[in-house]
Amino acid sequence: MTKPFIFHGQSSDWVSRHDQKLTVRLAVEKTAAFNKIVVRHEPDNEEYLVEMTLSGETEHLNYWTATFELNSDRAMTHYVFKLVADKHQYWLDGKGVSQRVPSKETHFKFNAEHQPPEWVSEQVFYQIFPDRFCNGNPDISVKDGEYLVSGGHKSVTSKAWGSPVDTENGHGGCEFYGGDLYGVEQKLDYLQALGVSALYLNPIFTAPSNHKYDTSDYTQVDPHLGTNEHFASLCEKLHQRDMKIMLDAVFNHTSTEHPWFNLQGLSPTTGAYQSVDSPYRHYYFFEGESQNYIGWKGIRSLPVLNFEHPEVRDYIYQGEDAVIKHWLKPPYCIDGWRFDVIHMLGEGEGAKNNAHYVKAFRQSAKDVNPDCYVLGEHFFEATQWLQGDQEDGAMNYYGFAHPVRALLAQLDISFDPIQLSVGDFLDWQAEARAKIPWHNQLSQLNQLDSHDTARFLELVKNDPRRFKLAATLLFGYVGTPCLYYGTELGMLGSHDPDNRRCMPWDTVENNSYLAFFKQLIALRLSNPALQKGDYIPLYQDNESFVFARQLGDNTVINAFNLSDTPKTLSIDVWKTAVTDGEFISSLSGQKTSACNGQLPLALSSMSGDLLALQRGS
Repeated sequence: MTKPFIFHGQSSDWVSRHDQKLTVRLAVEKTAAFNKIVVRHEPDNEEYLVEMTLSGETEHLNYWTATFELNSDRAMTHYVFKLVADKHQYWLDGKGVSQRVPSKETHFKFNAEHQPPEWVSEQVFYQIFPDRFCNGNPDISVKDGEYLVSGGHKSVTSKAWGSPVDTENGHGGCEFYGGDLYGVEQKLDYLQALGVSALYLNPIFTAPSNHKYDTSDYTQVDPHLGTNEHFASLCEKLHQRDMKIMLDAVFNHTSTEHPWFNLQGLSPTTGAYQSVDSPYRHYYFFEGESQNYIGWKGIRSLPVLNFEHPEVRDYIYQGEDAVIKHWLKPPYCIDGWRFDVIHMLGEGEGAKNNAHYVKAFRQSAKDVNPDCYVLGEHFFEATQWLQGDQEDGAMNYYGFAHPVRALLAQLDISFDPIQLSVGDFLDWQAEARAKIPWHNQLSQLNQLDSHDTARFLELVKNDPRRFKLAATLLFGYVGTPCLYYGTELGMLGSHDPDNRRCMPWDTVENNSYLAFFKQLIALRLSNPALQKGDYIPLYQDNESFVFARQLGDNTVINAFNLSDTPKTLSIDVWKTAVTDGEFISSLSGQKTSACNGQLPLALSSMSGDLLALQRGS
């Protein structure tokens, strides 16, 4: 049975709040006749059905409206729509239309107390791995044999810019190429010309390794990257350019070289590893009086912090001068924190009381800057952390990177083969969206690749068609796009550390991808529909899919053809309330016109396109 078109967006076009009441709007295909249309909610954990009233129409759609009370017992209100015909009923939740009452986890959600910052979805982020981006001050670069890492077992190595990283001998974390914060500053013009509006820096605090996820001092910029004073100046220059900056916070564990732990005895402090009488002994997890301790995922160089200890809590988030607060205050005034492995943080190996600490981190940050972006790293589903009161968004591996990788590279995150149909792909994304509130959907950080994954172009075997299709989806989809440094240049690289090659600055002049990414970024930044617009499914078959992003009078059609042959489609744009109008491709400049609610689309093989409705159409 063909399901009727029934749609409810969650943007300001469809949802409005007045005091403790929520007004919602529903679009229903006119050819579908219903005896009853209601919105269902649970103000006291029991079902209430509120009748909807006809409030408007277009040639193809009727619009229905209802107002109901927000939940008073909790911040989150769930609701879903029920439509009854003579012999059938249909339900609409965040995942789509079904013929039975859906699970509550996919009901529409509105959090009345906790919202992500509005600015996040308006950005294009750019992730920088500092040691590999640009060497701006060779005088501070790491020297060969300067010190030991990995608990004193390996010596650091200085390498020539662009030379291959070690992928065979396990020395990836010991190799330094000299990238620093002075290099970031030198490339601000490049980044702004690209269209980047926000930077996400991998850890910059003092640490032995090149990746710096083994912090030894949370209050100092690593001297091989710069100084606190220079970083303050960099932040000021970014803000003068109306750009944002987000730092990486590694609070689940420290380095063994942190003075609290002091495995090599480099600090005058008596560290937890050195003595059971150390004042820092209970900052970590030891087996009795032995030197056996818990390392993150069993890695000995990353001892896990014990948040049961009040002094650890004060130092990281509770105290007036806590680390989380420190970098949000002048002279730095950073705009966001990305919290590393935040789901593993807590009391012991089982991350006991994890939600309590994540909420506390959020509150600590928001106390200093209510508009601070609180981002969590989760390699898999993060639904429980994304209901509004913990994280604003997550690195969206589960809802974006994993399904896109499966669809276009036929590989899962473990490099195992997977065959994903268009229908399964769209279902995966719909499920991930439906489980979290709309504003948190918009604040998800979407990436094709990162410092923890193979480069996407590597995954698709250097196929420019699949790479460009994926990039087009990145900038058209719900959530905030983030480029990993060099993605705009088509950088290659397999597993860590091969995915952390040096930025190839000598290829910028004649790069075949750079102009393409500039087009995508410019469209994203100039079109509110792509930043905050609703996702409206329009078409799918075995080889293609089309959806719209829409906000007010801004409409962008996102069309994708996975076939090896060109396709011509006729799309029901009446579902977006557009009957007639001209659309123009943001990539090719070609124009096509909708007539009587139908839009003809010609798609090249293995390609994506973004077509914006021209104002006044």
